[in-house]
Amino acid sequence: MNSTIPQPATPAEQAFAKVPAVTLGFWLIKIAATTLGETAGDAVTMSMKLGYLVGTAIFAAVLLVALTVQIRARRFHPVLFWTVIVATTTMGTTLADFCDRSLGIGYLGGSTLLFVLLMLSLLTWYRSLGSVSIEHLDSRKAEMFYWATILFSQTLGTALGDWVADPDTGWGLGYEGGALLFAAALLVVVAAYRWTSVSRAALFWSAFILTRPLGATVGDLLDKPVVDGGLALSRYSASAALIACMVVLVFVLPQRAEKIHRDNTP
Repeated sequence: MNSTIPQPATPAEQAFAKVPAVTLGFWLIKIAATTLGETAGDAVTMSMKLGYLVGTAIFAAVLLVALTVQIRARRFHPVLFWTVIVATTTMGTTLADFCDRSLGIGYLGGSTLLFVLLMLSLLTWYRSLGSVSIEHLDSRKAEMFYWATILFSQTLGTALGDWVADPDTGWGLGYEGGALLFAAALLVVVAAYRWTSVSRAALFWSAFILTRPLGATVGDLLDKPVVDGGLALSRYSASAALIACMVVLVFVLPQRAEKIHRDNTP
């Protein structure tokens, strides 16, 4: 009886996701994007005085358009992908502020609600498809779970960052203290990635979630009044500088699409 030995897929036969591979450059751009989300969101809702609800509606419309193009795309486009990420983080900023302040549920209530929604999104995704790894984004359904999880994580980051930094209704660590706390937590994730066998998917999402409150506290540090512990920089100037930084990083740092694995590893 003849037997055939499976051959590795050629580059042309390999499948690729429409998201970037996770590299140091990915995390640098992600942190810049989350910081931009805070300053740009505040610029629209506070500096332009449009309010949280109108700001959320504006960014929701931008997100809907960008995400529709992203979902319909056939391959990874760096500019398109990071446009959607920025849209999720700006909408996350305004939506979290609306829930925390306009609806009056507070930072603790908002953080708790959003954390539960985030965990439910990941759990539903896992139970539905058997994996939450970005190496398994091989279907429209997986993509939708991916972006829903990202939106919840971006929204949670603003509420969590404010809760940790606020001296009156939160932990009172201030913006610098909050940024240091989340940076330290990220270092723990990096150490776990390097020296343990913890699920890579779990570590990815842990890092992804933590970069959002890190960016939120850094963004607040840049544009909040000095009396509140910020540097009182213009929200417009800070946002413009962050956009320029992101453009440089996106075009200078090498980015490649994540390879899709056809196994059942979670």
